[in-house]
Amino acid sequence: MKSRRCVGKIIFELCMLALSGIILIPLLMLIFGSFKDAAAAARFTIDLPEEWHLENYIYVFTSGKLGRATFNSFIYSVFGVSVCTICAMLCAFIMERRSSRVTEGVYMYINVGMVAPLMVIPTLAFLKALHIYGTYFSVILVFAGMYIPWSVFLFTSFMKNVPRELDEAAFIDGCRPIRLFFTVVMPLLKPIIATNIVFIAMNIWNDMMIPLYMVNSPEKTPVSLSVYQFYGSYFRDWNLVFADLVIASLPMIVLYFYLQKYIVGGLTVGAVKG
Repeated sequence: MKSRRCVGKIIFELCMLALSGIILIPLLMLIFGSFKDAAAAARFTIDLPEEWHLENYIYVFTSGKLGRATFNSFIYSVFGVSVCTICAMLCAFIMERRSSRVTEGVYMYINVGMVAPLMVIPTLAFLKALHIYGTYFSVILVFAGMYIPWSVFLFTSFMKNVPRELDEAAFIDGCRPIRLFFTVVMPLLKPIIATNIVFIAMNIWNDMMIPLYMVNSPEKTPVSLSVYQFYGSYFRDWNLVFADLVIASLPMIVLYFYLQKYIVGGLTVGAVKG
């Protein structure tokens, strides 16, 4: 029995090692390629550069206007996540604590938004009718509308594990509903808030379709579209593409590692109960 477990463990570890290699090889190629010249980067090898071209990063920031694009992505991500998270938390709190046929109907209607595709042409027509097409606000509004259904589902599922006895104790002490939410319930939502922030921020940061249709000015272009300055039908500067992708990935990597301890709790809530 012990030998079988040992063999199974070895096979599992070998599979994980192979999977790690599959993930690491493109990552190393990306990092090393960002320091090579154009010809060496185009060979897509994972060897160390013969000469380290730090000027690739300088060129991407200056000529590629990556600094401005990164700032735009921060604007879209921070405000999109904030609007989505706050609205979803309040909505989930009301639907979970005041369960009725109306709230159940609203919850089902919101859940439809998780599977319904985005209608680009009607959305563009609507934004143009409001005279906000091409603005920061319009892009943030679309992103928030896309991810609120997912966030409501996530927060509602999590709040089922928050004891209602806390509400009753707070009401006895004279706590109003809005204060109850922000002082009692919200601090308990840290794991799921972190999970929601990382999930939505990564999706907004990496999204290419919405900015492609909703942004009509180079000054509002996010980092997800900046790579096309170095990649086209007739030219491909792979060293600059790699440098752009490395810089674009760093903020989300830092965010994930910073909130990692909360994310694990948010994803595993309710898995073990009793």
